[in-house]
Amino acid sequence: MRPATVKVWDPVVRVAHWTLVLSTGAAWLATLPALAGPLGAWHQALGYAALGTVLLRLLWGSAGPAGFARFASFVRGPRATWAYLRDLARGREPRHLGHNPLGAWMILALIACIAGLALTGWLYTTDRFWGDATVEAVHLAFAWTLLGLALLHVAGVVFTSLRHHENLVWAMWTGKKAAPRDGDIA
Repeated sequence: MRPATVKVWDPVVRVAHWTLVLSTGAAWLATLPALAGPLGAWHQALGYAALGTVLLRLLWGSAGPAGFARFASFVRGPRATWAYLRDLARGREPRHLGHNPLGAWMILALIACIAGLALTGWLYTTDRFWGDATVEAVHLAFAWTLLGLALLHVAGVVFTSLRHHENLVWAMWTGKKAAPRDGDIA
């Protein structure tokens, strides 16, 4: 008899995920004119918190315990990702116990975008680049890209949750997903 659920994401992965959600969301809110007064001073600290979380996630994804936390366990090459995308377009994509190939590439894109935001945000505080219009423009471009990626990520989570009849938000909260079924990819 199979167990009803299996552990997929460990506490470090889950805490890093929700810390990024909160820190980047709050950093974005701190830039809104209506909230810039009370939250504006927190923007930089929240950015550093996001960067620290990204660095932790990179370390954990490279050298953490084997399993679904490791990038090597879920990041697939272009051929496998395109095959998954074709299957998705046909409505025949397999359920993945961890991240599916598109979700894996989204994780990498989000991490890269947050790292770019942190770098340009830090550069903007240096004597050399203080007030530099190009650094500010690149920082804003990363910010808007991150917002777009986050919206695509949420849409993908909702879509995949509906397609495979599982609550992926809850799974990222608890670390558990329904046990593998026939045709699933672990």
